[in-house]
Amino acid sequence: MVGGGVEAVVMNYYRHIDRSKVQFDFLVDSDSTLVPREEIESLGGRIFEIPPYQHAIEYQRELQSLFTQEGWKIVHSHINALSVFPLRAAKKAGVPVRIAHSHSTSGKGEFAKNALKGFLKLFSTRYPTDLAACTEYAGKWLFGSSHFTVFNNAIDLSSFSFNRSIRDEQRAGLGAQDDTLVLGNIGRFIPQKNQLFLLDVFKAVYAQNPDSILVICGDGKLRPQAEEKARSLGIASAVRFLGQISNVQDVYQALDLFVLPSLYEGLGMVAIEAQVSGLPCICSERVPNEVALSGRCSFVPLSAGIEGWSNAVLTTRTDVVNRSDPQASLGLESYDIFRAAPKLEEYYLKLFETVN
Repeated sequence: MVGGGVEAVVMNYYRHIDRSKVQFDFLVDSDSTLVPREEIESLGGRIFEIPPYQHAIEYQRELQSLFTQEGWKIVHSHINALSVFPLRAAKKAGVPVRIAHSHSTSGKGEFAKNALKGFLKLFSTRYPTDLAACTEYAGKWLFGSSHFTVFNNAIDLSSFSFNRSIRDEQRAGLGAQDDTLVLGNIGRFIPQKNQLFLLDVFKAVYAQNPDSILVICGDGKLRPQAEEKARSLGIASAVRFLGQISNVQDVYQALDLFVLPSLYEGLGMVAIEAQVSGLPCICSERVPNEVALSGRCSFVPLSAGIEGWSNAVLTTRTDVVNRSDPQASLGLESYDIFRAAPKLEEYYLKLFETVN
């Protein structure tokens, strides 16, 4: 939960919501890692460990028992199509407000996963009382024509704003000179994020510009394969695998260009963060258009292949002088957590009033 993705979104709202009015408890899989237990408990929240959903019978039994025991009035599930499982248990336990939240979609190539998602979508509106999504695209993908409320994956914009001194410090740590082209990608090492393709693209970039570096932040099952591929391509010395880090906002400062070749995204929050820091972004056409909140975001089809993507990287204008230009942040205000958190708070309080 201290990483990226949905977990970071939930924690960001939790930090900024008025906890004297709305308090969170967290249900996490017993095999979850990186749960910020101390921070959650310091903010007044509690953590309940439950069996992984793959242990279906035990998972449902434990959830229903917890929902009955704790008497929560609102259960908000952030696990996309899998929300069917906890919300089914919540309904059986008599929880009056049950929110299903869509943060993702589906992509080509993940046949088994997409088949499961397709099946679960048939039940996506059966157990929740209310529906939410990170974008219109993600909401329509999971809920179809049913009504849902959009909550942006908001952040503290000021923490991502361009800072020249942090840039210089971070680039020194990466071994980058002033003129070095530094590309970046942030995400779990899973097929969806398509980092293996990104390595192929970077090899072509590196062949044209040897004074370039690729930075990838994140962990996951494909990381060892990605590291081995970097070695086999002969680019290992120019690729920085930083793992799961807590200061991702500082890494953006070091970059010249952010690259997101995902096979699918519910939104692609990392591209929003990159734009807040003034970075140009190149995204695949599978990333929703809603991510383009500035004039610095462009889209390249994956069908363009290695050559098309490497050409896009090499021809994208990078200008550190204008990174702090306030015009670059126009359109990003709706992702300001200080505006978004009160909206979620009001949403919860109104739902709570309907059952009391």
